[in-house]
Formats: sequence, C-alpha cells, structure tokens
Amino acid sequence: MRLVRLAQQPSRVAEDVRAALASLGRGSNVVGGVALIGASPVEGRPVEAVVVMPKGVLIVIGVDLPDPALKLEAPLGGPWKADGWPLVHGDTSINPATDALSLSAACTHKIADVAPGAGPIGTIIAVGPYVEKVDQPAADLAGSVRVLYPTATTMLAATVSLATAPRPRSVQQARDLIAALAPDAPPMPEEMLLGEGFSAFSDDEPTVIRENPLVAIAPTVPVQHPGKGKRPAKPAVSPPPPAKPAPPVQQAAPAKPVPPVRQAPPPAAAAAPAEPAPKPSRQSKTVKWLPVAAIGLLIVLLVAAISVASGGDDTASTQTPPPPTPATSPPPPSSSAVENIQFTSRASAADQKCASHAYGDVQSSLQQTSCSTVKRASFASSIDGRAAAVTIAVVEFPNTEQANAFKAIADNPGGGGILDLATETNQWQGEVPVFEGAAYQSSLDGKSVRLIQVVWLPGPSTPDDPGLVRGAKAALELPVNG
Repeated sequence: MRLVRLAQQPSRVAEDVRAALASLGRGSNVVGGVALIGASPVEGRPVEAVVVMPKGVLIVIGVDLPDPALKLEAPLGGPWKADGWPLVHGDTSINPATDALSLSAACTHKIADVAPGAGPIGTIIAVGPYVEKVDQPAADLAGSVRVLYPTATTMLAATVSLATAPRPRSVQQARDLIAALAPDAPPMPEEMLLGEGFSAFSDDEPTVIRENPLVAIAPTVPVQHPGKGKRPAKPAVSPPPPAKPAPPVQQAAPAKPVPPVRQAPPPAAAAAPAEPAPKPSRQSKTVKWLPVAAIGLLIVLLVAAISVASGGDDTASTQTPPPPTPATSPPPPSSSAVENIQFTSRASAADQKCASHAYGDVQSSLQQTSCSTVKRASFASSIDGRAAAVTIAVVEFPNTEQANAFKAIADNPGGGGILDLATETNQWQGEVPVFEGAAYQSSLDGKSVRLIQVVWLPGPSTPDDPGLVRGAKAALELPVNG
C-alpha cells in the first residue's frame, strides 16, 4: 500500500487512519494499492482517504465520537450506542454516520462516472478517538460499508472483504482513475504500480494475445499439402524403399492391386518388385520365431526368480512394508492433535522481513531491533465442536536479551502483534477470521519468542474465553515450519 498525501484530513481520527494504512507496508505482499490521503472526489468535501486497489476502491471517512468507548453498537440505519448510552449527532441525523454515508454515496457516484466498471466500491467509516469493539448487524456486514476503529488488523480485514473483483485492474486503468480523483497527485511509474499488484494489461488486451496463436496456426495447414503431393510419386520411387522404411510398409498394401505391375510392361521392372516381396516374407518368418524364443526366456527367468524368492528368508518381505509408511508421513504436518484439539494447517512461511509483518508497538520494536527470522503459521481448529482460527508467529533474535525485551512489549495489551499469514496470502477457506478479542499466549525459548492468537470463526471472541484460552495453550506445542 503506497500513501500519497494530498491535503489535511478533516477528522481527529485521521491520524489513526493514516497509521493503519501505512502499517500495511509497501507493495502487494499484504494489500496492494495507492491510498490518496485527503482526496476530494466531490468538490469541497475531502475524505480521509480514497484507496485505489487492484481489485476495488475504498472510500475512508472519519467520524469523531465524543469520548472513547469499549463497545460501540453501530447499525447503519438506526441510533448508535456507546457503552449502552445513545449517541446523537445533530437534530435530524439518525446517528453520527448519517453525513458520512451521504458523502460516501456522492463519492461512489463520482467514481462510477469517471471510471465505469471500476469494480467494487466499498466504504469504511473510521470511528475514534478509540473504540475497543464495534458491533454491526449481520445485514450491514453483508453490504459494502464497514464501521471500525482503524488498526492494522481491522483495516486489513476490511480491505480483504470489500475489494473482491475477479481480476486486477491494469496499470493504465489505475493511472486514469487516480488522475480523475486526484489531479494533483504526482505521476507514478509503471514499476511502482506493478509492485502494488496492478496488472500490466487491461482486460481486453489478453484476448488479443490469445487470438494470435490461432492465427499463426492457419498458415501451417497448407504445409501438409506438399506431403500429400508426394504420394502420387511413390510408384515411381521404387528404388528408395531401402532408404525409407515407411514406403515399404505402404507398398505392402498397394501390392494387392496389380495396376502398378500393369503399368510396367518390361519384365525386368516386374522382377524388381517381385524380389522385395519374398524378403518381407522371410523377415516375417524370423519375426514369428522371436516371440517364441522370448517367451521361453521369460519362463526360464520366472522359474529362477521363484526359486530365489523361495530360498530367501522371510525378513525380506517384512522389510518391504516400511516404504509405504513414509508415503503416509506428509499428512501429519497438515493436521495435528494437541490435548484433544485438532489443528489443520492453512499456511506457513518464514523470512527475515520481521517489521513488515508486524503492527503497533511490536512493529516499532522490530524496526529498532531486527530479528533473525520470523516463522508464521495459520491453523484451522475445532475446540469443543466449535470452529476456531489460530495464528502463530515465532520470532528469533540474535541473543536472549533482545528476545526478553521483545516478549515484554508483545505481552503488553494493545501493544500490537504479528499479522496473520493466511489472511495476507488469502489462504483461508470460507470466512476470513478477524483477530479482535483473541485469546493470547506467548512463550520464550532461548532466543525465540512464540506469539499465539486464537479466535472463534465466526466471532465474536473474548480474551478470557475458556475454550479459546485452552486452544491458545495447546498451540504453544504446535510445530511451525517456515
């Protein structure tokens, strides 16, 4: 995600929006695209950001609440409640997001006008100064509007669920859309847009490329006719049979009709084709004996093999079963059971880009003290008959002092963490988990720190849920292979 700051953002929560977008990192490893900070799709009405992504467009609008809240009930068509208290915004507004939704509709119409077929257009209502948990009705979540407090995790989940076009837009389409929404934005080179996940070709260009091979096949059809033209010359080419084995085979069939013999009145010419005729017959006799000899040889070898096998001890037969066992060894890594909890692997990887996979205080710590390796893994689990999602990160450091300092920061509530691998790489099957209210566990093993988060799928989840806590403790024993 590349950020382009155009103007001052209008709300107080704007700083959190920009930080959440920046935490997604450069390039398309997490979420690609270009975020136009402070853009004004509608003249004179700036928004926090317009995010042009390869598979969609997001409009981010900030809404400032009177005070921080632990729980915000935010139905789009009804009154809002913060920690049980109703929130009003003006005399005629149903809720604080009424004006934001009106601005979002105007921006959506503008984008649809300047870029027909731009793909899915979603809206993110970013609330602040701080909200621990936002509840939206299921009907609202099925639509294209999300209400959230902007963090790296919530912003990532929203972008994944709202940008769902089947194909990425091309570099040229991205340039045209950015120029229409933000004429003051600096030009962006093709290499940068390709790195953010945009395609090199538009939707119609690949079809032209697919037609070219079909056009190229057409000239090859006449090439077969010269080969057919050689067939009438075969009777005249009687001498070449020894040089080309194929013609004798074809002459064996025409030998039945006598017309070629009638066309050659000289007796010498008739004698010439008569001589090769007996030769094939002699070869056919030898060919008849060859299978008999081969069968006899196979019988002798079979008898010898049986005698050797019967003379051998029985240990040889017992040693053959082990090879099939390694063939069944791959499934265990993909599915493991710890403390009667089943874990099924969804993704695993390892690299040294530790800070780019983190967010919050954890990311700041890794930017100051780089780790040696970070191994991440995602698991689907079933705890007490209920589906759950598990994300694991094993961060290795050069020494134990750095590992201890990192663990203290990661264990601090609200101090950030490591992004889920399967969410980044779109490897979850079905609904994508949101690791809010996750049960958390960590462990220190020498120079490595293991961080565990477990949530219900679907949520909601709470950190002190007994089932989630039990699953997080069991995940401390899971093997993580990058």
